[in-house]
Amino acid sequence: MWVYECHRMDFTKAEKLESQNEVQQPQQPTKGTSFFRTCFNGLNALSGVGILSIPYALAQGGWLSLLLLFLVAVLCWYTGLLLQRCMDTHPLIKTYPDIGERAFGYKGRAIVSVFMYVELYLVAVEFLILEGDNLDKLFPNTAFKVAGLKIRGKQAFVMLTSLIVLPTTWLKSLALLAYVSAGGVLASFILVICIFWVGEVDKVGFHENDLVLNWRGMPIAISMFAFCYCGHAVFPTLCSSMKDRSKFSKVLLVCFITSTINYGSMAVMGYLMFGEHLKSQVTLNLPIKKMSTKIAIYTTLINPLTKYAIITAPITTAIEETSLFRNSRSLSILIRTALVISTVIVALTIPFFGYVMAFIGSFLSVTASMLLPCLCYLKLNKAARKMGLELIIIVAILVAGLFIGVVGTFTSIKQIVNHL
Repeated sequence: MWVYECHRMDFTKAEKLESQNEVQQPQQPTKGTSFFRTCFNGLNALSGVGILSIPYALAQGGWLSLLLLFLVAVLCWYTGLLLQRCMDTHPLIKTYPDIGERAFGYKGRAIVSVFMYVELYLVAVEFLILEGDNLDKLFPNTAFKVAGLKIRGKQAFVMLTSLIVLPTTWLKSLALLAYVSAGGVLASFILVICIFWVGEVDKVGFHENDLVLNWRGMPIAISMFAFCYCGHAVFPTLCSSMKDRSKFSKVLLVCFITSTINYGSMAVMGYLMFGEHLKSQVTLNLPIKKMSTKIAIYTTLINPLTKYAIITAPITTAIEETSLFRNSRSLSILIRTALVISTVIVALTIPFFGYVMAFIGSFLSVTASMLLPCLCYLKLNKAARKMGLELIIIVAILVAGLFIGVVGTFTSIKQIVNHL
């Protein structure tokens, strides 16, 4: 609470200083990232591990669920615009939690932060599950002995991966890893090319599938679609870092169109190739002896190794800042190690990549990407609360988001429990 009071005092002082200096000081040239660099960063935020499961999502919902992919993309694009409009209400807003605080005070900041941190934590868990599944496909029947205990298959690779990423989490400066992880956009396009190569050149072929609509699989499908567009946590940061913030709406348009084309292409090709036999990650369906398969899997494996530390850094930093020994290097290493160990335990306990992704999408992504932007915007903009087209659209998004969240969360948890 003391931390919040200090933050609020600083926020108030900054407001006063800004109002005093508004006329006296000439406007300085804005420094920041260019339009194209911001587009690249935005694509990197949207181009995640979701692309591996997008064919599985289509197989769950049938061909008509593609319409829901496009609908989710449009809704998330619009809520991205709402976040930009929220930022326009005050120049001191720089991050998503800032928007939550501006709209609903300390509780708003806390709620936004909790959803962000839980989502980041579960994405880190997904990284370990992904590594375990794909390494087990590359090197089947592998086993390790640890303290006389034999560990086999996916579990062995999950633990091995955690040992590899552990030292990277101890780093305070993640500049190098951030630079390396920027290859995520390129990796997504390489993956799509590899899938096309397997289908066309390696003669796996593209076959017609007549499943038009599967109502039972629709909750899982739309939850996974929501996961694919869960970049809203970083949108305010990207917007505030631009040279010209007024162009961020165009950045959003470019990012969502490009990523939707990429997701749609992957979904259609993967479904045509493997149909209802698709696994939660399309790489697990590929013929292992083909070079294109190995390129696809290795491309898939590299990104989580470089991104794990970046994904978990906000969580560990938040924990360390609330600690009495915030400047203790040994305590920092202990906290970060404990976090890695906890993600390993969760990944070994719930090793269901697709269902965990569906849970993240339905519960966390829907909240952060659909519900909270609408609620914050309505709170900060009184004009938007007047009856009109804008209010109707926002209410429709809230209703749709609540429906997806409730049904998708229930279905994904039910599937996880049934498979335990």
